Amino acid sequence: MRARKRVTIRDVAAAAGVSHQTVSRVLNRRPDVAEETRARVWQIIEEMNYQPSAIARSLTQQRSLTLGIVTAGLKYVGPSRTLNGITKQAEALGYTLLLKELSDFHANSVQPLLNSLQERRVDGILWAVPEIGDNRSWLEEQLGEMAMPMIFLTMGARPGVSTIAIDNYAGGRMATEHLLQQGCRHIAHLSGPLDWWEARQRKSGWRDALLAAGVPESQLHAQEGTWSSASGERATDRLLASYPEMDAVFAGNDQMALSVLQVACRREIRVPQDLAVIGFDGLQDVAHYWPPLTTVYQDLQLLGSTAVQELIRAIDAHRLQPGTFEPRSLLLSPELIVRESSTVPGRAADLVPKSEIAAPAMETN
Repeated sequence: MRARKRVTIRDVAAAAGVSHQTVSRVLNRRPDVAEETRARVWQIIEEMNYQPSAIARSLTQQRSLTLGIVTAGLKYVGPSRTLNGITKQAEALGYTLLLKELSDFHANSVQPLLNSLQERRVDGILWAVPEIGDNRSWLEEQLGEMAMPMIFLTMGARPGVSTIAIDNYAGGRMATEHLLQQGCRHIAHLSGPLDWWEARQRKSGWRDALLAAGVPESQLHAQEGTWSSASGERATDRLLASYPEMDAVFAGNDQMALSVLQVACRREIRVPQDLAVIGFDGLQDVAHYWPPLTTVYQDLQLLGSTAVQELIRAIDAHRLQPGTFEPRSLLLSPELIVRESSTVPGRAADLVPKSEIAAPAMETN
């Protein structure tokens, strides 16, 4: 069987009655093409099943159309959801990904990895590893050596560094303020591991909301978990032993919050009548437990897709004039999804509207 001849850009141009340069401008979504011409070219592209050559495009644009992605812990929900958002947005914008997964979150010997990505001529790098302990200690020394744009996800803002993260502090504060609005006054916190930047931010939001409500620092009660359900169960037992008047728990993630529900059921503690519970993450399944779990929803797919858009913006600026891109920090607003686990009967309920869509990005500097 004779192989089918591949359709070229010149074939499309001839069929559309335009130059191949015009077809190229349409493919690259340039604005200097009449809308009628653009529509006709796209129609011909579909009819002829034309597949543009990625290699030819990269040579024309003097870029590899490849993004380097560094991640860790893909067995966990958060990193995998973020990577899903990165992948979809990169594909939609015509970029391929070169993925590198660190062996663990604390890896600090990153120079060989950065060299490898630069040798493969990626256009930019997304560092999608959460900030934990001192795993950013290499940053100041190495960032100045990078010859390409680099965006960091899930870390605190730093001068001269582009960062994108969920506003974990705001999420912790809104969860606690909701419990206060329900009439709860003895609100404990079950945190994630406090070497994680995210866990510290959520705890700070809880603490500041209680202090603003007039709760003395000496009456704040918290226990630390590891994000796992098993650690949440142990931490809940410790809270019940040390803080018997506790009437609400804000847990640092949904998995630990579900453990609170389990312990409460085993001890015949009514939720939410005796103990209101809120989690953090917005996992889909938590709506199907009993009682359905109130949670702070963080759109990690939006985090990933926004990071890709921001990186490509930096790449475009770098191509026009190296060194002119101004680093900035973006925070994406989380959203409180109110369900039965926190709406205490006889008290104010549903004060925060339910929604499954995160708010748009907020620029912090």
